[in-house]
Amino acid sequence: MTDLSLAGAALVLAAALGCWPASPARGRLARLSVAGTGSPGRVARLLRWLAVEPRRAATIVATSALSGGLLAGPGGALASVIVTAVGYHRWRTSAARRRQSGEVAAMLDAIGVLSAELRAGAHPAGAAAAAAGGGAVVHRVLGSVAAGAQLGAEVPALLERHAANEPAIADELRRLAAAWALAERHGAALAELMEAARADLEARVRMGGQVSAQLAGPRSSAAVLAGLPVLGILLGQGIGANPWHVLTSTPAGQVLLVAGTGLAAAGMLWSGRITGRAVPR
Repeated sequence: MTDLSLAGAALVLAAALGCWPASPARGRLARLSVAGTGSPGRVARLLRWLAVEPRRAATIVATSALSGGLLAGPGGALASVIVTAVGYHRWRTSAARRRQSGEVAAMLDAIGVLSAELRAGAHPAGAAAAAAGGGAVVHRVLGSVAAGAQLGAEVPALLERHAANEPAIADELRRLAAAWALAERHGAALAELMEAARADLEARVRMGGQVSAQLAGPRSSAAVLAGLPVLGILLGQGIGANPWHVLTSTPAGQVLLVAGTGLAAAGMLWSGRITGRAVPR
């Protein structure tokens, strides 16, 4: 079988993996876990990952390895997988950061509504129900809080349980739980405590935005540095040094291609970790 036939077979296999349907049993179990009691959030996320991510990852890896192998041999296949894995990881991290920012913004608006309703004399249950109109997570949490307050449940404990299941707004929920517990324990005005929590969250969101804006330069520099090896290869080809032939056609070049790609990927991951930890939560 020729190399072209092998490439075609690998491409067909990758497409088949991408089109393979998800397991109905996993889908039903995920829906049951969402509708159940206890700690459904983590279980649902795990089941969704088991139903989707391995199949998607296998498709991406197969396609990436095929493309890299056709361009630069076995070393190119491995280097292409490394680049694809790092790119996918960074895309997932950015998407998670955007979702978290959206949920925190929705939580900020909800706390403002909750404080205004309490100042107007509303019952805590009614105030929580009125504030439960933000994002999906905020709506679910404050809807549960409204029902718990209506039935006389321990709202601080309820908020702590939700904080364990909702990592995007866990810190905010724990602050709300502490404020609510303080109001119940010492008789402090709940409206004033909610307003203080809102002001604190607003200040932290503003600080996080400022730090993210200041980190735009270092992030751009890291991306440029990661792309310099590619520029070096292009310049070498332009002056006739033919580094592409060395990297793709010699054993030493294959090793250098994988090693260089791995080091560049490690640098991207490390710089992303540094800049990510610099943003306050």
